[in-house]
Amino acid sequence: MTLFITILQVLVGLVIILMVLFQSGKSQGLGAIGGVADTFLAKSKAKSLDAKLARWTKWVGALFLVLTLVLSILQ
Repeated sequence: MTLFITILQVLVGLVIILMVLFQSGKSQGLGAIGGVADTFLAKSKAKSLDAKLARWTKWVGALFLVLTLVLSILQ
């Protein structure tokens, strides 16, 4: 059981690394007009790939945390 959870945790860790690498930087686009929030791009940001990746990264991170806690209890 411990071996299975360890392998699953390694795979989840690799997925987290890939998801973070695919996301664009948060400082991208900041400059003299960085405070404009009512543009079309700002309104459709929730539907963008970056927003989906950020949402899924949180869920996969939570799964990684749970797997880590389970492994610490089993050992």
